[in-house]
Amino acid sequence: MNENSNGKPMAATDSEGDKSRAGAQDFIRMEVAKDLRSGRFDQVVTRFPPEPNGYLHLGHAKAICLDFEIAAEFGGQCNLRFDDTNPLREEQEFVEAQKEDIRWLGFDWGEREYYASDYFEQLYEWAEQLIRQGLAYVDDQSAEEIRVNRGTLTDPGRESPFRDRTPEENLDLFRRMRAGEFADGTRVLRARIDMAAPNINMRDPVLYRIRHATHQRTGDRWCIYPMYDWAHGQSDSLERVTHSLCDLAYEIHRPLYEWFIQKLSIFPSRQIEFARGNITYLVTSKRRLRLLVERGHVQGWDDPRMPTLCGLRRRGYTPEAIRRFWHEVGVAKRETNIDIAKLESCVRDHLNRTAPRVMSVLKPLKVVITNYDEAATEELEAVNNPEDPAAGTRQVPFSRTLYIEQDDFMEDPPKKFFRLAPGREVRLRYAYYITCQDLVKDDTGNVVELHCTYDPQTRGGDAPDGRKVKATLHWVSGRHALRAEVRLYDRLFRVPEPLADADEDAWMDRLNPESLQVLTDCLVEPGLDAALPGERYQFERLGYFCVDPESWTAAAAGRLVFNRTVTLRDTWARLQARQSS
Repeated sequence: MNENSNGKPMAATDSEGDKSRAGAQDFIRMEVAKDLRSGRFDQVVTRFPPEPNGYLHLGHAKAICLDFEIAAEFGGQCNLRFDDTNPLREEQEFVEAQKEDIRWLGFDWGEREYYASDYFEQLYEWAEQLIRQGLAYVDDQSAEEIRVNRGTLTDPGRESPFRDRTPEENLDLFRRMRAGEFADGTRVLRARIDMAAPNINMRDPVLYRIRHATHQRTGDRWCIYPMYDWAHGQSDSLERVTHSLCDLAYEIHRPLYEWFIQKLSIFPSRQIEFARGNITYLVTSKRRLRLLVERGHVQGWDDPRMPTLCGLRRRGYTPEAIRRFWHEVGVAKRETNIDIAKLESCVRDHLNRTAPRVMSVLKPLKVVITNYDEAATEELEAVNNPEDPAAGTRQVPFSRTLYIEQDDFMEDPPKKFFRLAPGREVRLRYAYYITCQDLVKDDTGNVVELHCTYDPQTRGGDAPDGRKVKATLHWVSGRHALRAEVRLYDRLFRVPEPLADADEDAWMDRLNPESLQVLTDCLVEPGLDAALPGERYQFERLGYFCVDPESWTAAAAGRLVFNRTVTLRDTWARLQARQSS
């Protein structure tokens, strides 16, 4: 855990992230600074309050960065508080996964791990306080009746026939609700505010509902559970959170947040809203992501096509790249669509500087160097990362039989094809010039083998006589290469805005059928025999790849498994432009 001199946990930092936000003064930071100057608060306390009903996604990462970094920048602290108020949807699995994701992203909450369920007794006592003040009542209407009677944006709501029960009667019924006397859905506790309020959230909102369900932390101790609007603000106050940072969806809830604080006379936490970040070709809704999992469109929450943090981690995205992305996007008051190419650029840039280079052949074509000794093997020196001299070099074996990419050879090449062809000379990366002399075809006419000669005077460089070649190819030695499965992941949706219309299910029709291509006969250089899950590499000329957790398992049938993180360049944009022209 990073700590400052006062022992307070700090937000994760990295040089590129620091540079990207150097001097940044978004409206939230300006408001926080103003609150400190005016004496409204004498310290800064923020919180990240996830619901443990799913896995965190890229949108959550924006809030995480904002909550933890603002606290760190102002010398304060950030709490982690799980909003565990719905036992029907919540699981301990999600709690642990969310903690792992936050730590992976680079943040630590120290000892300040809280749960809304920690405050159930206090929340209940405050609910009784509202009842005694005549500000809350037990309503016997059904959920549907409450919904209909709440009215619309243009029509006021209708008061419940149970709204004028006495405080004594409401206390009795509420205590009996807690005691478990009533069935689910038969009664709720509502705040008594104003059924004609322009803001529908102020029209006697529900505070508690009956739910006979076992809670993962409190067991069967409770059968009534607080609604989010009731638990959230009061939990903030109990933790003396100064700045409750929420997305714009909660702006309309702020009057209710402040009403509760005022009526209870408790610590006045302040809610500030910011615009969420909508990213093209993605959906960042836990409900919709759950549907993708449940309907089998992806292989789980950690499917590398998913925008979940565990999915991005499995795909090979780095926390530094995700933090930089949100720093560069910034904080705004108006929602915008952010081009996913920006995110891809951030991870591409980070991996370019940090990922070791290796050679891999995804669609192998056999090459026999006919004038090379059949029994010979030599070690060639290869650079690990040209962007990082400290990364050093490695030895790559070279032998008579090699494999290159099928796409790097054409029997009858067009004018601007400069790679290998009959009679043409090219350079093998770190090795020699070779010239294609002959080829072998199978019964269907496909080229399956090339016969080439090499020039021993060109090892690791140019020809002594000054002749030049127009292409350099990557390769692997057939005798030494390791087998690998490579999964080529692409964008999950085929259109920039999957949720462009109101049709609830239309977005699923926009899934990209080519978002995953599995190649099972790939070859990688032998130095990867000790590669561990999560390690990232640049496959030269091909892109950035990450070792999948399935590598070397029985399911992988004794071969490495790699996930493509991102291509070397934005090939998607070029493909879309070509298809539309």
